[in-house]
Amino acid sequence: MADLSRPSVSDDPAERIRVKRIYRAARVSDGRRILVDRLWPRGISKDRARLFAWERGIAPSDGLRRWYHEDLDRWEAFKDRYRSELDAAPELVGKITGYASDSVVTLIYAAKNEDRNHALVLRDYLSQWLRTEGRA
Repeated sequence: MADLSRPSVSDDPAERIRVKRIYRAARVSDGRRILVDRLWPRGISKDRARLFAWERGIAPSDGLRRWYHEDLDRWEAFKDRYRSELDAAPELVGKITGYASDSVVTLIYAAKNEDRNHALVLRDYLSQWLRTEGRA
Protein backbone atom coordinates (compact mmCIF):
# COMPACT_ATOMS: atom_id res chain seq x y z
CA MET A 1 0.00 0.00 0.00
CA ALA A 2 1.33 3.44 -0.94
CA ASP A 3 2.23 6.02 1.72
CA LEU A 4 -0.28 8.82 1.15
CA SER A 5 1.19 11.17 3.78
CA ARG A 6 4.07 12.23 1.55
CA PRO A 7 3.81 12.99 -2.16
CA SER A 8 6.35 11.40 -4.43
CA VAL A 9 9.42 13.51 -5.17
CA SER A 10 10.17 14.02 -8.84
CA ASP A 11 13.48 12.87 -10.27
CA ASP A 12 13.65 16.25 -12.01
CA PRO A 13 14.93 18.93 -9.59
CA ALA A 14 13.21 21.62 -11.69
CA GLU A 15 9.87 20.09 -10.73
CA ARG A 16 10.69 20.06 -7.01
CA ILE A 17 10.35 23.83 -6.63
CA ARG A 18 6.99 24.97 -5.29
CA VAL A 19 5.49 28.19 -3.91
CA LYS A 20 3.31 28.77 -0.88
CA ARG A 21 1.98 31.72 1.06
CA ILE A 22 3.46 31.91 4.55
CA TYR A 23 0.03 32.28 6.13
CA ARG A 24 -0.87 28.73 5.09
CA ALA A 25 0.01 25.90 7.47
CA ALA A 26 3.46 24.35 7.16
CA ARG A 27 3.43 20.71 6.04
CA VAL A 28 6.07 18.00 5.91
CA SER A 29 5.44 17.84 2.16
CA ASP A 30 6.78 21.42 1.87
CA GLY A 31 10.30 20.05 2.18
CA ARG A 32 12.79 22.87 2.63
CA ARG A 33 10.79 26.04 3.28
CA ILE A 34 12.68 29.12 2.11
CA LEU A 35 11.34 32.61 2.77
CA VAL A 36 12.03 34.70 -0.33
CA ASP A 37 10.73 38.07 0.90
CA ARG A 38 12.99 40.98 1.78
CA LEU A 39 10.89 41.86 4.85
CA TRP A 40 9.71 39.54 7.62
CA PRO A 41 5.95 38.84 7.24
CA ARG A 42 3.61 40.51 9.72
CA GLY A 43 2.13 38.41 12.48
CA ILE A 44 4.29 35.33 11.87
CA SER A 45 6.58 33.98 14.56
CA LYS A 46 9.77 32.18 13.65
CA ASP A 47 8.35 29.02 15.21
CA ARG A 48 5.22 29.19 13.10
CA ALA A 49 7.18 29.91 9.92
CA ARG A 50 9.21 26.67 10.26
CA LEU A 51 11.80 27.86 7.76
CA PHE A 52 14.84 26.08 6.45
CA ALA A 53 16.30 29.43 5.36
CA TRP A 54 15.50 33.09 4.78
CA GLU A 55 17.05 34.22 1.49
CA ARG A 56 16.09 37.89 1.49
CA GLY A 57 18.74 38.70 -1.10
CA ILE A 58 16.82 36.79 -3.78
CA ALA A 59 13.76 39.02 -3.35
CA PRO A 60 13.16 41.91 -5.77
CA SER A 61 15.07 45.07 -4.91
CA ASP A 62 13.24 47.68 -2.86
CA GLY A 63 13.18 49.98 -5.88
CA LEU A 64 11.65 47.35 -8.14
CA ARG A 65 9.12 46.30 -5.51
CA ARG A 66 7.99 49.90 -4.92
CA TRP A 67 7.89 50.64 -8.66
CA TYR A 68 5.59 47.67 -9.26
CA HIS A 69 3.28 48.44 -6.34
CA GLU A 70 2.70 51.97 -7.70
CA ASP A 71 0.97 50.43 -10.72
CA LEU A 72 0.02 46.74 -10.65
CA ASP A 73 -0.63 46.85 -14.40
CA ARG A 74 3.16 46.73 -14.77
CA TRP A 75 3.17 42.98 -14.11
CA GLU A 76 4.80 41.95 -17.39
CA ALA A 77 7.49 44.62 -17.07
CA PHE A 78 8.01 43.66 -13.42
CA LYS A 79 8.66 40.05 -14.42
CA ASP A 80 11.24 41.12 -16.99
CA ARG A 81 13.01 43.47 -14.57
CA TYR A 82 13.02 40.89 -11.77
CA ARG A 83 14.49 38.26 -14.11
CA SER A 84 17.25 40.76 -14.93
CA GLU A 85 17.96 41.14 -11.21
CA LEU A 86 18.11 37.35 -10.89
CA ASP A 87 20.51 37.16 -13.84
CA ALA A 88 22.83 39.40 -11.81
CA ALA A 89 22.73 37.07 -8.77
CA PRO A 90 23.99 33.67 -9.99
CA GLU A 91 25.42 32.73 -6.58
CA LEU A 92 22.01 33.04 -4.89
CA VAL A 93 20.26 31.28 -7.75
CA GLY A 94 22.79 28.45 -7.52
CA LYS A 95 22.37 28.21 -3.76
CA ILE A 96 18.60 27.83 -3.94
CA THR A 97 18.62 25.46 -6.89
CA GLY A 98 21.19 23.38 -5.02
CA TYR A 99 18.62 22.75 -2.30
CA ALA A 100 16.38 21.14 -4.93
CA SER A 101 19.03 18.55 -5.84
CA ASP A 102 17.71 16.09 -3.26
CA SER A 103 14.56 17.61 -1.75
CA VAL A 104 11.39 19.52 -2.42
CA VAL A 105 11.91 23.27 -2.01
CA THR A 106 8.97 25.51 -1.21
CA LEU A 107 9.46 29.22 -1.82
CA ILE A 108 7.57 31.01 0.93
CA TYR A 109 6.14 34.50 0.39
CA ALA A 110 3.68 36.85 2.12
CA ALA A 111 2.05 38.69 -0.80
CA LYS A 112 -1.75 38.67 -0.81
CA ASN A 113 -2.02 38.11 -4.54
CA GLU A 114 -1.44 34.41 -5.17
CA ASP A 115 -1.57 34.80 -8.96
CA ARG A 116 0.88 37.68 -9.38
CA ASN A 117 3.83 37.71 -7.02
CA HIS A 118 7.59 37.50 -7.20
CA ALA A 119 7.71 33.93 -5.83
CA LEU A 120 5.97 32.66 -8.97
CA VAL A 121 8.47 34.47 -11.18
CA LEU A 122 11.31 33.10 -9.05
CA ARG A 123 9.98 29.53 -9.23
CA ASP A 124 9.75 29.68 -13.00
CA TYR A 125 13.20 31.27 -13.25
CA LEU A 126 14.80 28.65 -11.00
CA SER A 127 13.12 25.78 -12.85
CA GLN A 128 14.28 27.15 -16.19
CA TRP A 129 17.79 27.71 -14.82
CA LEU A 130 17.96 24.09 -13.68
CA ARG A 131 16.94 22.87 -17.11
CA THR A 132 19.23 25.15 -19.14
CA GLU A 133 22.26 24.77 -16.88
CA GLY A 134 22.05 21.01 -17.27
CA ARG A 135 21.45 20.39 -13.60
CA ALA A 136 18.04 18.83 -13.98
